[in-house]
Amino acid sequence: MNAVRMYTTQVCPYCIRAKALLKQRGVERIDEVRVDLNPSERDRMIELTGRRTVPQIFIGDTHVGGCDDLMQLDRNGGLVPLLKQA
Repeated sequence: MNAVRMYTTQVCPYCIRAKALLKQRGVERIDEVRVDLNPSERDRMIELTGRRTVPQIFIGDTHVGGCDDLMQLDRNGGLVPLLKQA
């Protein structure tokens, strides 16, 4: 099972930062959904999150949000427990 899904684009610096943090926290594989290659996936992302920007990160069934949200979750000590739970 892959616990982390991230809606991304190829050149998004925030996507790169988010992936780096997740890898630092032990995530070996990210299910990356490229919305720049498939516009219907962007529509799906907006439908799921109500947000238009990337990255949009899901850990298990939990929508974490974007890169800043992920960083804040990590600073608050919530990222690792969420990853273990997923």
